[in-house]
Amino acid sequence: MDKNIIKDRIRGSLIGGAIGDALGYPVEFIYSFGEIQRRYGRNGITRLDTHQWWLEEDDGNGKAVISDDTQMTLFTACGLLNAKAKGMAPRYAICYAYIEWLFTQIGWKSRRYSDCWISKIPELHKRRAPGNTCITSLNEILAGREPNNDSKGCGGVMRTAPVALYGAVWRNSAEGEVPVGRISNIQDVDRLAAEAAEITHQHPLGWLPSALEAHVIYRLVQAEAPTVEDFKKYLAEGYETLNMLYPKQQENIGYLKSLTDMALVLVGATTSDVENMEKIGGGWVGEEAFAMAVYCTAKYFDNFEKAMIAAVNHAGDSDSTGAITGNILGAAFGYNAIPPHFKNDVELHDVILHVADDLWRGETTEFLNKK
Repeated sequence: MDKNIIKDRIRGSLIGGAIGDALGYPVEFIYSFGEIQRRYGRNGITRLDTHQWWLEEDDGNGKAVISDDTQMTLFTACGLLNAKAKGMAPRYAICYAYIEWLFTQIGWKSRRYSDCWISKIPELHKRRAPGNTCITSLNEILAGREPNNDSKGCGGVMRTAPVALYGAVWRNSAEGEVPVGRISNIQDVDRLAAEAAEITHQHPLGWLPSALEAHVIYRLVQAEAPTVEDFKKYLAEGYETLNMLYPKQQENIGYLKSLTDMALVLVGATTSDVENMEKIGGGWVGEEAFAMAVYCTAKYFDNFEKAMIAAVNHAGDSDSTGAITGNILGAAFGYNAIPPHFKNDVELHDVILHVADDLWRGETTEFLNKK
């Protein structure tokens, strides 16, 4: 495939995830669709809200702000790039990047954890509803202890798209066409995505959806002209890979599959998107968040805007289900296919594009703020 198409897909996935995150963030803690309607109208929230009414302080930047979902996604990307630059195992470099993100949330600085240039971005020091499991687990690691939890929260699956985006790029070398870094095939991508999620979420259903999401995104980025049937095919293929990689997790893989199968069946139901999404779950845990994103992707594969609206208008973890849906559909159709009104209003647009382009290049480059 043309390298510029791959570049556009990577941009689309990262920006798409940020859009879904920013669209869902204002309603993340509104616990009924009726309440969402009372604030935003009959159809719920359908445009990015730049008024920041749900924050303690309005940032005054006139943008729809991102949450911890996109913050951690960007740090995942930087960790991957640092792994290549420093010759580190990707899992450990990603963990180091997450510690650096933790410092942005608690106001600490450290020479040891200072490799991510995005830490210099003021907006990424804002506390945007960081997950308790992420904060607690990273504090444990910082204290020299292994996290020991049974959390299957969606804090892992919401942030691992960069693993697939980085792994999907093939570049020229003296030996010919080879994958970058230490990710040599799709199984490596799936495994690393699971490992990145497991840093903070130890329950298998906290990291298995990350591997599955990465598998699907990896395939979509490389597909010439993906269709919804391709998406379903990549999903089925992903389950085969999970069963091969994790033979001891048959029960959890089966449960995850039952939820995504339900999501695909509900695509054809006559009930509303809100009802269908809430039948799948609330999205607070990994398997539900991913299955809800599968529903939105399959139902509105050719309509990014409708998929985003469906992904966030429910009584659950709206920013995470929006982010995952945006990551998937952005990978399928690219940045240029996303409606301009979404792109124009999302916070840190230029930073996110720069990180996307760094993933495409396979190295960190200087960021020049155009504003």
